Amino acid sequence: MWTQWLKRYMPRSLYARAALILVLPVVVVLLVVSIAFVQKHLEDVTGQMTDSTSREIDLVLDAMADVETQQQALAAARADLAALQMSARFLGLNEVPDQGRRRWYDFIAPQVDADLTARYPQLVALALPNGREAHLYFETSLGILELSFDRRRLSPVAPHQLIVTVVAFGILMTSISFLYMRNQLRPITRLADAAQAFGRGRTVPYAPSGALEVRAAGNAFLDMRARIERQIEQRTLILSGVSHDLRTPLTRLKLGLSLLPEDEAKPMLKDVDEMQSLLDAFLEFSRGASEVAPQEVDPVEWLGQIIDDAQRAGHKAELVSVEGQGNVMLRPTAMRRAVENLIGNAVRYGDRAEISLTVTNKSMRIRVEDDGPGIPLEQRTEAVKPFTRLDASRNQNQGSGVGLGLAIVADIARAHGGTLRLGASQKLGGLCADIVIAR
Repeated sequence: MWTQWLKRYMPRSLYARAALILVLPVVVVLLVVSIAFVQKHLEDVTGQMTDSTSREIDLVLDAMADVETQQQALAAARADLAALQMSARFLGLNEVPDQGRRRWYDFIAPQVDADLTARYPQLVALALPNGREAHLYFETSLGILELSFDRRRLSPVAPHQLIVTVVAFGILMTSISFLYMRNQLRPITRLADAAQAFGRGRTVPYAPSGALEVRAAGNAFLDMRARIERQIEQRTLILSGVSHDLRTPLTRLKLGLSLLPEDEAKPMLKDVDEMQSLLDAFLEFSRGASEVAPQEVDPVEWLGQIIDDAQRAGHKAELVSVEGQGNVMLRPTAMRRAVENLIGNAVRYGDRAEISLTVTNKSMRIRVEDDGPGIPLEQRTEAVKPFTRLDASRNQNQGSGVGLGLAIVADIARAHGGTLRLGASQKLGGLCADIVIAR
């Protein structure tokens, strides 16, 4: 439909759309007023004035008819010229008439020229050099006659003044409207910036302002942000408290099992260690990505340190490509935890991990690929949910976790205003995990 076609050419920002809504009617009104004024008023008035002046010119030309010399012609028309406030002379042998001299903004002059040319076939030139003089050149049997009189007898004085005045006031009022509109849109922009920053894991100061509707939206945003922050805090406190409180009985169990014979205590110690790893995963998940404020870091240097540490730990991890450059805002510790989780999963279910970094003007992408079995397409949505295990599809022989690894990565990515994408590695054949965050 035509609305879909028009949508492609519409501005995308609110300020540009509001400016278009404001400017378009003003331009249309100016065009309509100008065209209507020129066609319906100026052209009619100019035609009437030209016709009236033409009758006076006929009187002068008739008075100069049937004479033998230029002096006699001028003498015969002297009384009429004085009464009509005109002047006349014959051009000399070396003189040529002015050819169409007029001001560039005299848009009514072409109509005057056309009307007089149609009425007088002997008119060879018409000059309107300024707003006060008109020079008409007629071909006669005695030579070229120059007839001069007041230009204001042919058309209204300065016909462009109305259009200039309308345009000037249109520009003035549009500029004032732009300033007012900018002040009205500024609270909406501040609200959008605060919401975008919160979506990327940053809390910036914001106070509702502007119109009542914008204030209501701002207050609703503040309430929503406060509820989300309370929920995050409560989740962190609950998980941290539960995990911390369980450490004490686990420690007592370990102490008690250490007093038993080794062959009897070994199976139970294994269970206690598994519970300990589960608690550590709970604590890591509860910390999330909110423990520190975002910092500006160099992603190339930061990612290189993570890979160096992974290699020192015995993992086959390698940085294979880096595209783009520039600092990004992120929480280094939390994002390090996310990348380390992906590398750990890669070497856990495969033999090696290949990492690549892509930085653009709008986003940063960290890609981790492995040569393991990967995750089936229908299970990728479930894979990022907490406490979900997909060991049957991965590799049960390589060990199992508690189902929080990818959930932690996804949670950290969302806290940075980004996302975790899972796919198939075209290069290695295993899992391809992308952390994409906005800059």
